[in-house]
Amino acid sequence: MERRSFLKQTSIATAAFSVLPALETFGANAETKKITILHTNDVHSHIEPFPATDASYANQGGAARRLSLINQIRQENPNVLLLDAGDIFQGTPYFNFYGGELEFKLMSMMGYDAATVGNHDFDNGVEGLAKQMPNASFKMISSNYDFSNTIMEGLTKPYEIFIKDGIKIGVFGLGIQLKGLVTEALSKETQYLDPLEIAQDMTRKLKQEEKCDLVICLSHLGYEYRFDKISDVKLAQQTQDIDLIIGGHTHTFLPKPVVLKNKIGRDVLVNQVGWAGINLGRIDFEFSSGSKKSKPVDAAVIRI
Repeated sequence: MERRSFLKQTSIATAAFSVLPALETFGANAETKKITILHTNDVHSHIEPFPATDASYANQGGAARRLSLINQIRQENPNVLLLDAGDIFQGTPYFNFYGGELEFKLMSMMGYDAATVGNHDFDNGVEGLAKQMPNASFKMISSNYDFSNTIMEGLTKPYEIFIKDGIKIGVFGLGIQLKGLVTEALSKETQYLDPLEIAQDMTRKLKQEEKCDLVICLSHLGYEYRFDKISDVKLAQQTQDIDLIIGGHTHTFLPKPVVLKNKIGRDVLVNQVGWAGINLGRIDFEFSSGSKKSKPVDAAVIRI
């Protein structure tokens, strides 16, 4: 993507984001630090851009263009956290032929920090996922899939803490109910744990025990449903101490992050950027040096 085009799209998205309320008011002379969160979801093995003949996404997406954009943003601000909300696998012949090896190697080259497990990441079974884990230099975070007694045991973490410019960022991951989506032949003895209960445990640990300044949930639950099913919207409303939910599964194209109130009336940001790697989400947070209170100051859903 040309620099001029990138700046134009970012400025449009930033203007749209200005309606979001600040989480904390900063003094005019307060020293601040900026953390940039970049994110994808449901890339589904789309390594190359869509063909020029595609009716919806002609010439859009592609791993090489995503890497170029990520590198541009890192030049602006080195304090970047790059995250993915699952369904890395399945969708093009690259997965059928290489089994996820190429996807993980490319994400490692891009410098992803963490990802969570989506239901399609089981498409070659837990054995196939485990086989590709040595190709992932990033953390695979899964808080509510219990992989005990499977070959994936010990290959994921329930949460990870990243420190950027002295800011402590806690990340945990939630996956969707496997029943009805993934057969037991593929998931083996993987146990699905209640995401609300796990979220409460994770946020208590990250916010209260670990004293994280920012808590992020990588969610493959889906943005919202018309029936009674746990979703990102319900997760935000029924928990506390999550600052940002990065979603996946429903391939929802949100033009900007949605602001919801959690169960104690505080703001939670929820974002999801469609599918197939045609968009890159960006959210900038500022932190005051004294209190380390955060506020979102900029956001963009950038077409690649």
